[in-house]
Amino acid sequence: MATTAAQPTRQALGPPQQRSQGIALRRGLILMLMTVIVPGSAQLAVGKRRLGRLALRTWLSLIALLVVFLLLLIPFRSGMIGLYANPVTLTFLRWLVLALGAGWVLLLLDAWWLANPRNMSTQGRWISGLLALVLVATGGGAAWATSGLFATQSNLITKVFTGGGSSQQQNGRYNVLLLGGDAGADRSGLRPDSLTVASIDADTGRTVLFSLPRNLQHAPFPADSPLHAKYPNGYFCHVKDLADACLLNGVYSLGVQNKKLFPKTKYPGVEATKSVVEETLGLKINYWAMIDLKGFQQLINAVGGIRLDIGKRVPIGSLHGPKGVYGWIEPGKNVKLDGFHALWFARSREYSTDYERMLRQKCVMNAMLKQLKPDVVLTKFQAIADAGEQIVATNLPTSEIGTMLDLAMKGKSQPMGSVSFTPPLIVPMDPDFAKIRRVVAEKIAASEQEPTASGSASPSGSATPKPKATSKTQTDDLDRVCKVSS
Repeated sequence: MATTAAQPTRQALGPPQQRSQGIALRRGLILMLMTVIVPGSAQLAVGKRRLGRLALRTWLSLIALLVVFLLLLIPFRSGMIGLYANPVTLTFLRWLVLALGAGWVLLLLDAWWLANPRNMSTQGRWISGLLALVLVATGGGAAWATSGLFATQSNLITKVFTGGGSSQQQNGRYNVLLLGGDAGADRSGLRPDSLTVASIDADTGRTVLFSLPRNLQHAPFPADSPLHAKYPNGYFCHVKDLADACLLNGVYSLGVQNKKLFPKTKYPGVEATKSVVEETLGLKINYWAMIDLKGFQQLINAVGGIRLDIGKRVPIGSLHGPKGVYGWIEPGKNVKLDGFHALWFARSREYSTDYERMLRQKCVMNAMLKQLKPDVVLTKFQAIADAGEQIVATNLPTSEIGTMLDLAMKGKSQPMGSVSFTPPLIVPMDPDFAKIRRVVAEKIAASEQEPTASGSASPSGSATPKPKATSKTQTDDLDRVCKVSS
């Protein structure tokens, strides 16, 4: 009877070989799981201490470095972002990730082999082998993709951020010249349709945009400009038709045509334009950014579009083009514009004036500043980077990327001031440059005196009384001209 009673128990347990195969499978799965969670722990568990300790120490060191970076990011955000954005750092991270990924794959395969798959059943070998392959493909693929992301970032920064700008604050502010127009691959012959200076408070990030019309005449070259001798009384031509001759937007082409006068710069047209804008506004330019509007729609699509409250319908197309005006951007609240429609909203000329067009371009810039979110940049970085390489060049050095990003984040919560130097404020064919400089100084002083989002005035403006408004054109906030949807 005892023998009979014991028989079912032996049958339930199975033969020793079957139990051994099950143990080998479980052991293999556990060792691979340990490697996924803590690389090197599987090797330590089975006695391969040298390899296990090396892998574990490497893993813990990486975690410690990441924690230190994140902790330093709080008090030294600008510096840490600048360190990360350096091409040398990104190149190092690119190859480091590949090396770590290869090491992790080898540890995982070693963990699978340590379970001795020869002792598993056929089914067990298939299960453990397929799991090992899936984990290897996932981990290796992630390492390859991350390495590619670092390579893309490094390539973007190397191509776009050419360096050479000045990081020295100008009376507590950073002044950035934004040039927008249609350009070819080498950007030679560009005639900027949009010339705007963003003057940014170095403490609060509060920004004032100063826009100059492309048809401004007599634009003055400073005394130290190589072109001052040719145009001592400003950029002007004695010709019958001034409709498209010797205007402000033609200074770029003038600089390119006289590139021998600018031997130390890659972008003579930008340098010539920058010097004229500085003299016109009475502001020292820290950095410039040049945007090719032909590729602009790709960038808008990459960030998921923008939303605007539009008060007036805007035509798509040109009366002089082969298709004529073939569509409209209709007015409305919270209108979402993709890249195509945002580009036409910014550049459309028909049934409008250059001055109204300037306001629409500033509205698009304001929308991008306020609606672009960090999570969008992270999740769509590849598309943004691809667009950025094609449409943007700037002399902002990589060491100052963190500073500008920091100010941009602060400025998102602040009202943005706007000045358009258009009639009736000035007459473009005979501008009052003294008035232009006075308005610039008054608007900056007024902006610094206004309360910030925290309820206090900007520190840099505390000693300057708030001036009275002298013109509706110069005191209108951008949100009143073209409201950015919340």
